Amino acid sequence: MSKINWLQLQSGSQIEEIIEHSKSVPCLIFKHSTRCSISSLAQNRLDKGWSLDDKEILPYHLDLIAHRDLSNAVSEQFGVRHESPQVLLIKEGQCVYDASHLGISAREIAGQVEA
Repeated sequence: MSKINWLQLQSGSQIEEIIEHSKSVPCLIFKHSTRCSISSLAQNRLDKGWSLDDKEILPYHLDLIAHRDLSNAVSEQFGVRHESPQVLLIKEGQCVYDASHLGISAREIAGQVEA
């Protein structure tokens, strides 16, 4: 089991960085609400099941309470309806996988990264 080394997603310019990075390594965006118990549960499940290392994926953590406008920009950029909590897997500049609520699974994310 690896530890998730979250990168904090806090500015709109980082969306462009994610698009660029995703051309060489997949990027994950985890939209987390600090006020939601299901969101905390989903993050805990990710933490416990995480098997990927920093060379396989760049994981970004987005605090929805602090950055709701950024969450909306992410949804618009990648064409995925906003949910909370939610993960988006970005490869080659496109969202290739998304999941929300208790559908968020570290194992499923790892499978998508390796696909």
